[in-house]
Amino acid sequence: MTASNTILTDVFGRRHNYLRISLLEKCNLRCTYCMPADGIALSPKASLMTADEIFAIAQTFVQNGVDKIRLTGGEPLLRKDFPDIITKLASLDISLSITTNGILIDRHIDVLKQYKVKKINLSLDTLIASKFHSITLRNQFEKVVDNLHLLLNHDFQVKVNVVLMKGFNDNEIVDFVKLTQFLPISVRFIEFMPFAGNQWDRSKMVSQNEILSLVENTFSANEIQKLEDEKNFTARTYQIKGFQGNFGIISSITNPFCDSCNRIRLTADGKVKNCLFSNSETDLLTPFRNGESITNLISESIQKKKKVRAGMVTIDEMNDPAKHFDNRSMIAIGG
Repeated sequence: MTASNTILTDVFGRRHNYLRISLLEKCNLRCTYCMPADGIALSPKASLMTADEIFAIAQTFVQNGVDKIRLTGGEPLLRKDFPDIITKLASLDISLSITTNGILIDRHIDVLKQYKVKKINLSLDTLIASKFHSITLRNQFEKVVDNLHLLLNHDFQVKVNVVLMKGFNDNEIVDFVKLTQFLPISVRFIEFMPFAGNQWDRSKMVSQNEILSLVENTFSANEIQKLEDEKNFTARTYQIKGFQGNFGIISSITNPFCDSCNRIRLTADGKVKNCLFSNSETDLLTPFRNGESITNLISESIQKKKKVRAGMVTIDEMNDPAKHFDNRSMIAIGG
């Protein structure tokens, strides 16, 4: 281990080389699992990181060992200076990717191609237009699907994120898997997770075992192939024999992957979260604006990271609202 990446290694030996940066808290959809029904109090514009601040703070992380950055939101493509942000970050020696709801992709596809941002995570929780409206409160289903195909036509590597909720879209699991027969995508089924204001209920969650059981009821055992998981994986991946794409399961609740976690999150207002489920945050933007070094603050945040899910080891602890009620809503974290 070199001195330059020591600050990103926690007390459990996990080296954090992956930074997720939220660009803003606004979104053009209103997904109920992400945004509270009555919305959120947005941070004043002056308290959000500027493009130059995003670059400078990201550069500090890169100098200390980060080699992968993902831009998230809200919806990151709503930032009017998104092309400027991409231009700056692309000058760093990193792998750069984004997570988006797909609505505005067609407006930015040229700049994404120009700076070789080839890995796109696209959120799509249903393949039925009416259900898309019921979960997002917007009529943008066809636009998202069109932009999904646009990305594939331009040879982007696309992962489709599907947040599963029992009674809403669990009956579409097999349909999503069948989609990978003809499209070179990776569908990632994500367990419903608790965040402020999203009315999380354990009974709404679709577990990894339930997902696999539904797939096994449709495909034979010799058709379902377990693929080798990526280093520092979040999704345990599978493929149906002969299909172009694959599918994975992100089981943060029933089968967490904390042992190999390498992710840090930077909120749009410049605060570090060392875990998605953590209530605590470390302000980097204020000291940065005051001309102070933020290196020690980053190190302190990493050293405080718990071994498992911000200290919530069991599902029963996850089910206790007192453990996570004062965490941010998903839209304000950036996923």
